[in-house]
Amino acid sequence: MITSTQRPKTPVAKQLKLFTNEEKRVEQYRSEPAPTRPESVTPATNPASLNLNWRERDLPERERTKHVHRLHPYLGKFIPQLVEIFLRMYFKSGDTVLDPFSGSGTTLVEANGLGIHSVGCDISQFNCLLASVKTQKYDTQLAENEVLEILERTREASQPSLFHKRNGKSRQLHTSSSYLRQWFAPAARRELLTYLSFINDYQYQDLLKVILSRAARSARLTTHFDLDFPKKPQTEPYQCYKHSRVCEPVQEAMRFLRRYSLDTIRRVKEFAALRTDAEVHVLCGDAWQIVPPRPINGIITSPPYVGLIDYHEQHRYAYELLGLPDNRELEIGAAARGSSNAAKQKYQQAITDVFRNASRFLRTGDPAIIVVHDKHSLYPEISDSCGFSVEHVIERHVNRRTGRRSGEFFEQIYIWRRR
Repeated sequence: MITSTQRPKTPVAKQLKLFTNEEKRVEQYRSEPAPTRPESVTPATNPASLNLNWRERDLPERERTKHVHRLHPYLGKFIPQLVEIFLRMYFKSGDTVLDPFSGSGTTLVEANGLGIHSVGCDISQFNCLLASVKTQKYDTQLAENEVLEILERTREASQPSLFHKRNGKSRQLHTSSSYLRQWFAPAARRELLTYLSFINDYQYQDLLKVILSRAARSARLTTHFDLDFPKKPQTEPYQCYKHSRVCEPVQEAMRFLRRYSLDTIRRVKEFAALRTDAEVHVLCGDAWQIVPPRPINGIITSPPYVGLIDYHEQHRYAYELLGLPDNRELEIGAAARGSSNAAKQKYQQAITDVFRNASRFLRTGDPAIIVVHDKHSLYPEISDSCGFSVEHVIERHVNRRTGRRSGEFFEQIYIWRRR
């Protein structure tokens, strides 16, 4: 995709060639069958008939981030419609699906909505927290009351005249975290720590922790256009690419706490209307040694890519605020380790260990659907090493539609069968 910032740097002749290639790509999409809608899929659907190259008009963001899927931003997750399609094709109500790299819980949420039991595993404590919050069964009225009450208490306690004295007692909110002192303006840090100090007073503590984390992400001293992986605190006004004007660094967190509190209430209620009684198990630990708490009938997962994302670092603010254990040294394919030949070999062995362990709990013929950007062609060898045969491979065009990470690439969907 050619952006306005790229065009001036490209020779005119090359620009014309690129535009021609883009026109050919558009024409190619016009000639394809209509993109697949999840509700049209059945166990009889032929994988070769699937068109998963959704464009924005086919699958707008509001559908890709429906209900609890947008409780908190998360890089590297696959879209729920992709999961729904393969759940409908290979699982039925009452079955159990395993996701050994469950991340933010997309597979678990979609499985529950279809009456399918699920088991998810992740090494990241924050990922497990997020997946558990998304899939929990709530008394929605109680949850709403608690979310609104802690918000109001935080607003009152954060007022300068009330902060140091509440109910006749001094409130001292200190933090030993250099990260929190560096990345948050004093007022924003005070509001976040005040909210945190009230969480233990409520039943749905994990839900409140997710709201707090989401607000903290937006309240950091960073530019509006670089919330994913900011490199250093932004303390001065800056030219904002997102808003096309000069913007000021964020100084307070209350507006984000308020915004995300109301959004969370709405999303939790939306999923509560769809939620079934199917079991959801979230296991925090190494996927290569987990034992599912119930028999499983197959796998749907999107493993981490080689050298692309540091999953702990993208949620650093949450780890610092909530005091979560940091297991980044156990991440598979972390960006910090790069994508050298040695890194790829280590990645391949780790992924092999995970699927070899999972295969122990599958019967012959059970499916495993693996969604991955396998640009190094590592997965055919992995499948053979783990006792799976490759039944089908689908290549899907991924168009990142928004933000400064906008772009496109192709990912592979491997459909394996347990031998």
